[in-house]
Amino acid sequence: MITKTNQRKWGASLSYIQMALNIIIGIVYTPIMIRLLGDSEYGLYNTVASTITMLSVLNLGFNAGYVRYYTKYNEENNKESIYKLNGLFLLILSVLGIIALICGLFMTFNLELVFDEGLTTQEYEIARVLMLLLTINLAISFPMGTFSSIISTHENYIVLRLLGMLKTVVGPLVTIPILLMGFRSIAVVSVTLGVSLITDTVYFIYVKFKLKQKFIFHGFEKGIFKSIFIYTSFIAIQIIVDQINLNIDKFLLGRLKGTFEVSLYSAGFSLYLYYMMFSTSISGVFIPKMHRTMISTQENIQEQKSVFTSYFIKVGRIQFLILALIASGFVFFGKPFIYYWAGDGYGVSYYVALFLILTGSIDLIQNLGIEIQRAQNKHKFRSIVYLIMAVFNLILSIFMCQKYGAVGAAIGTAISFLLANGLVMNIYYHKRCNIDIIAFWKNILRISLGLILPIGAGIILNYFVDLYNIWYLFGAIIIYSVIYCISMWFIGMNSYEKDIIRKPIKKIISKLKH
Repeated sequence: MITKTNQRKWGASLSYIQMALNIIIGIVYTPIMIRLLGDSEYGLYNTVASTITMLSVLNLGFNAGYVRYYTKYNEENNKESIYKLNGLFLLILSVLGIIALICGLFMTFNLELVFDEGLTTQEYEIARVLMLLLTINLAISFPMGTFSSIISTHENYIVLRLLGMLKTVVGPLVTIPILLMGFRSIAVVSVTLGVSLITDTVYFIYVKFKLKQKFIFHGFEKGIFKSIFIYTSFIAIQIIVDQINLNIDKFLLGRLKGTFEVSLYSAGFSLYLYYMMFSTSISGVFIPKMHRTMISTQENIQEQKSVFTSYFIKVGRIQFLILALIASGFVFFGKPFIYYWAGDGYGVSYYVALFLILTGSIDLIQNLGIEIQRAQNKHKFRSIVYLIMAVFNLILSIFMCQKYGAVGAAIGTAISFLLANGLVMNIYYHKRCNIDIIAFWKNILRISLGLILPIGAGIILNYFVDLYNIWYLFGAIIIYSVIYCISMWFIGMNSYEKDIIRKPIKKIISKLKH
């Protein structure tokens, strides 16, 4: 029997394996797609995918609401209420899936309203098929998301991660041979749909027969829908904001500048998404724990502040250790890396990724705060702030992408990241969320001292080494990474962080000796 603690530990470990697979496969897969699809069709694929992804806002944050109410009923050991909760959420998400299907079909058959003159006649024909397939995939994902939420709230992270890894690997392994055989973007999306259907079916089987969860579709608790809707309404605003920040730039570029600019932006943006994975895979396993902490300490505010601050700092420091290596390394080696990875004409993608990575890092080392806010039911303020910043981002990006193309769109998003995450939310964390944000930044400042030596090494390597020689580039990255790890070990890391590395090594050595 695997304990909840071990589930979290294994979940975190498997998250990093899945993340590594995502990054490795993405780094291999993206340049293959660019070269086999061509710049324009790769840009078209990303434009359509980003447009249909924005319909995911119809989820309205109900998955997050499930976690909250499951935790409440589980603490009360109220099985019948949990089963009714399962049924209620499956009904709600099924209705939302139907709405998403209707909206997607409308967009599919009225693409001219969406893209105006941004696409050619041939691109419109391809886009309609892509939009239709992606609409079906999105509509099905709504009700099927109930089952992955149930697995997550039971803290069965091993199953989630293993299925996620399977999905990560199988899709590209099937798609690459198909692309090499001469098939195009429609085949890529068809494979994505097929893999999603298989994965969702496994989720359903696991929930039904392994977790033995039931679904009761009647006799719901009075007022529960209203309560859930109020709780999730501000999460829905946050989802809308995220979709604007993550997808609106590609949509605007496709409409205003054409598919090639989308390709330039997408290459840089995909690197930022890989960067995000390193952060969210750590904080994700603490979601149920934050809700339990809120329930168990609600009568003792000082204890609550101590626990929340402790986790906020502990997780933030680990995230910073990992992200600082990637971000600082990208500053020094990102441009030659993109030259070899995406191609000679994608130099602009370096600046797209750089602006997003550097300004997005503040939120990424603090994203446990999102779950702390939700646990305290204080996520409304964040949602309102981010909605305002999303509108600001949209207006600024329209102007910037018309004037400066892909880089301009990235700058508009970067400015909104910096204002919302770097300034406003840090003040709110400190004032209203029982988090000592000053203590957090003091910890980040102390750990940042470990960056001094690596930064010096990066400057020297850029000055003396020809980084556009691929072997020299790999060698420089390895040297930089070694210097970073040594510097952080002796200057930046505390004993807890060192033990995360030392203890598994000692266990392995001990087992080898026996």
